[in-house]
Amino acid sequence: MSFTSDLMNGADNRFDHTSLNALQKVTLRAVVMAFLFYGLAALEGMIMRAAAVIPNIPPVHGQPEHYFSIMTVHPIVGLFGSTYQLVFAAFLFLVPYLTKKPLYSVKLANAVWLLITIGTATAWIAAFVWNYAPLYTLYWPLPADTQQFQAIGGIIFITGVALIMVGTFGFIYNIYATIFAKVGIHQNKTMKELLISGFGIDGMLNLWNKLTGKAPYTKEPALSLPVVAIFRGTVDTFLDALIILGAGVLVLIYLFADLGGMSLDVKSIDALLYKNWFWWGLDLVADGLVLIYVAGAWYLLATIITGQKLFMENVARAALMLELLVSWMVWSHHLLADQGQPEMMKLISGEMVTAFELLTQGLALFITLVTLWKARPLKMTNELKYLLGGLIGFGLAVPAGIIQADMAMNRVLHNTQWIIGAHVHIAIIVGLYMTLYSVVYVLWPLVTNNAKLWSQKLANAHFWLHLIGGIGMGAFMGMAGLEGMLRRHMYFNGEFDIYMILAGLFGFMVLLAWVIFLFNIIMSVGLKGLIGIFLPSHRKEASYGIEPSSQNF
Repeated sequence: MSFTSDLMNGADNRFDHTSLNALQKVTLRAVVMAFLFYGLAALEGMIMRAAAVIPNIPPVHGQPEHYFSIMTVHPIVGLFGSTYQLVFAAFLFLVPYLTKKPLYSVKLANAVWLLITIGTATAWIAAFVWNYAPLYTLYWPLPADTQQFQAIGGIIFITGVALIMVGTFGFIYNIYATIFAKVGIHQNKTMKELLISGFGIDGMLNLWNKLTGKAPYTKEPALSLPVVAIFRGTVDTFLDALIILGAGVLVLIYLFADLGGMSLDVKSIDALLYKNWFWWGLDLVADGLVLIYVAGAWYLLATIITGQKLFMENVARAALMLELLVSWMVWSHHLLADQGQPEMMKLISGEMVTAFELLTQGLALFITLVTLWKARPLKMTNELKYLLGGLIGFGLAVPAGIIQADMAMNRVLHNTQWIIGAHVHIAIIVGLYMTLYSVVYVLWPLVTNNAKLWSQKLANAHFWLHLIGGIGMGAFMGMAGLEGMLRRHMYFNGEFDIYMILAGLFGFMVLLAWVIFLFNIIMSVGLKGLIGIFLPSHRKEASYGIEPSSQNF
């Protein structure tokens, strides 16, 4: 078979989009868009790294407003357009698969990926066309400063963010409607039983009964552990979306008032109160949503890869419940440098409770590793390699974050490249994304009906380029931060060129890894197959990820 035929038809002609049901197709649609946005975010990151060394490089051309507009929309594209899409796609497929129940609504799942895609594109257009650049997504009071930014750009940007949040609410409703539906294995389960299991309370009760010598509260929980993590993490997803949407509405009031010729006083909003409210919600993306979703993904991957029961499952369930409280109480570490923030809040929330996350995430890492260790020998499959890469990423990034959550160290590290490099980028690029790549490889045979991967050599090249590139880029950005290089700052004097050049070289490895991965996937499904993913499905069992009779996970 010629290369052209391979490209058109997919590997060995095995991928047939007409054989996919509606849930498989909507999953693949969201995954495709997620990786396209990932590439855009990676390209934007490379532009910013290059502009730090060569200010006149296009499309920045030495213009701060364009540079900062890229910086503003970069996390919107990377976190929401890419990460949210990929996580939501995986979970909307996995919840029906793990519970052996139909998804509540495939139409709603289609609406979710469309809203997030359109919302992300809208926010990106606002930054590209109108250079809307408040640096924070909706941080007060910059987004409403119409003397610095055009009101129309702000309105379009926040409209895009609002569409993303509405899509997020659709995902949440679909997940909970599926879990609570009284069909299949849950037809005799009460709301109380599902809630106790969903929050991990049954794990705590089992541990307590074991300590007191009583019989286990339950030997067969209503929800499997990965579903518990999805259930639990979705609580933080809801709260985060609510806060961000509320902040957007507030900013829109000021922007529309300005267009209408009215001048609303920004000082009528208490700045310190707003910052605490905003960071409480936004921090749930990382310290609640990401850590819990990732822990659940690790548990699922470990059990699938080993074929064995998870080590210390009751402890893992209880830890997910404990993380509920922890994730709601750590936001103040973002305000350690804010002089108006009460010292006791900095100490308790910013330092003490934040440090506790090292224990909860470390426990998840330990449980996953022991589960893998007990199942030796294991074949080094793609899913296992990427899972180990994800564990390495969080093993590096979480301690880097805990170092920042110290009032003394925060004076040195606050608002520097250390935060965004050694902590955020390694956590997301290496920790989160390598975990998600592992999930993609686990789901690949399920969502493509066992289509063959075009090249294992390319899969290996992608793994090493992504792992080494992600760690290297984050490390050199962190080194620049230790030398005093600020984030959200444009440099012209070449003071940190050596660090930015090295970070850029490793960042290019990440971008090249994405190109290789995308090429491998396109060659695996073929261009016809890729187009076919976006065509309607005519399969009757549209709300199941696979045939109901074969759901025997």
